[in-house]
Amino acid sequence: MGLLSEVLLLPAAPLRGTAWVLRQVVAEAERQYRDPAVVQRQLAELVEAFEAGEIGAEEFDRREDELLERLEDGRWRP
Repeated sequence: MGLLSEVLLLPAAPLRGTAWVLRQVVAEAERQYRDPAVVQRQLAELVEAFEAGEIGAEEFDRREDELLERLEDGRWRP
């Protein structure tokens, strides 16, 4: 029965493959989004931009809060 089901599902193989690829891309994007090293690098870049006068205090505070939240979320998720 396994061979028969594989033959019958063969036309759907490209769709199943595409779905698998999309799941892998989403998983990698989420991993990078919460990676502490990436978030810390972005925090350092944010501080540099603020000190160089490229962004204001309000934008700095907002973006810093977002990055710190991502960093905290990444520590609690598997």
